[in-house]
Amino acid sequence: QVHLVESGGGLVQAGGSLTLSCAASGRTVSPREVGWYRQAPGKERERVARIIWSGGTTYYLDSVKGRFTISRDIAKNTMSLQMNSLKPEDTAIYYCWWSTGLFKSQQYWGQGTQVTVSS
Repeated sequence: QVHLVESGGGLVQAGGSLTLSCAASGRTVSPREVGWYRQAPGKERERVARIIWSGGTTYYLDSVKGRFTISRDIAKNTMSLQMNSLKPEDTAIYYCWWSTGLFKSQQYWGQGTQVTVSS
C-alpha cells in the first residue's frame, strides 16, 4: 500500500504562485506515472498534469500549459507541482496521484489540499 501526503496548498491572489508537494511512503513500488488532479465545487475531477516516472515525460491540461510545471524526485519518492500565474478558475482541491498499473487497485491518492485563488 502506498500512502501519499500532500502539502503546500493555500490562499493566493490571482497572478501569484504556489508549489504543491506530495511525498509517498509505505510499499512504494516504483510507479508507472504520477500526477496531479483537481476538483472544483460542482465539477468533475480533472487531471492537471502527469509525469512518466522513469522517463520524465510530462503532460498537461491545456488550460495550465505554460503556467504549471510538474516534477518528481525518484530518490525521494516525491512529486511537486509548481503553479505560476494562478487564476481564480484554478481554485480547487488538488490531489496527487500515484499509479503502478492500469487497474483501479493500482491507483493511489493523496488526501487533497485546497488551493484558493482570489481575484
